[in-house]
Amino acid sequence: MNDSIRALPRSVQCKDGPVEVRYLTAADENAILAFARDFPSHDLLFLARDITEPDEVKGWIRENEAHTMTTLLATRGKEILGCSIIERGRMSRASHVGELFVLTAPAMRGKGLGRQLTQEAFAVALGMGLEKITTQMTIDQQSAIEVFESMGFRGEALLRDHVKDRDGSKHDLVILSHDVARFQAQLNAYGRPEALGETLNQA
Repeated sequence: MNDSIRALPRSVQCKDGPVEVRYLTAADENAILAFARDFPSHDLLFLARDITEPDEVKGWIRENEAHTMTTLLATRGKEILGCSIIERGRMSRASHVGELFVLTAPAMRGKGLGRQLTQEAFAVALGMGLEKITTQMTIDQQSAIEVFESMGFRGEALLRDHVKDRDGSKHDLVILSHDVARFQAQLNAYGRPEALGETLNQA
């Protein structure tokens, strides 16, 4: 892993107490499956793989080990409470762009964990040299959209009928983006390069 990548684990504060954020390892396979299977299937539609399936989780872990993506886990003890995934663009012309996926356990929603995971992902993305971050979710996930918009993400595209749930119903996906490199450059210009996380928390 690149030395400029954020040093983890570290403790972050949520409304119900501290949570440890660390990198995914192969030993997390069973805990990831338990975490994923606690979600309504609709909440996972924006992911490229079905992480409730063991083979898909094995593939996810392999990609992390190959550094084609980076996954952060939020844990208390052995329980996974959330995760954020940063995936670099596969085409050389889009290698400066990363795609961000954030999942928080249903019981942890509204407690600030999603914001903390996004903040940590931003720091990792900068260490990876990424300049722009995109994220996507179904259009009905208004609470999640509002959180991302409060952190400086803006709507970039709407993909109609882009995903199907297990019942065959189609759902729209909204794509949001954030020019994180420009934002960091503005902080640097004001002499506060360390203020990215602080600014995201206050947004």
